[in-house]
Amino acid sequence: MKQKDIAMIIVVVVIAAMASFFLSRFLFSSGNKHQQKAEVVDVVTTDFTTPNQQYFNSSSIDPTQLIQIGNSNNTNPFNGKTQ
Repeated sequence: MKQKDIAMIIVVVVIAAMASFFLSRFLFSSGNKHQQKAEVVDVVTTDFTTPNQQYFNSSSIDPTQLIQIGNSNNTNPFNGKTQ
């Protein structure tokens, strides 16, 4: 390449960079300052109210209780062996 070609490439790059900079500022940025309101949240406290006794009582269903379906006593059902 000749020096004339290199100089022309540099000039084109500088002009393209300046044009893209100003064009992008014109297209993508607005002069208006946008303000967004945030919802105010209640303060977290350490107070704990007791739950409703209708749902949380000693006779309610315990979802963590072991449920057995059928009469199989196999503790490892997926070991590939049949009974």
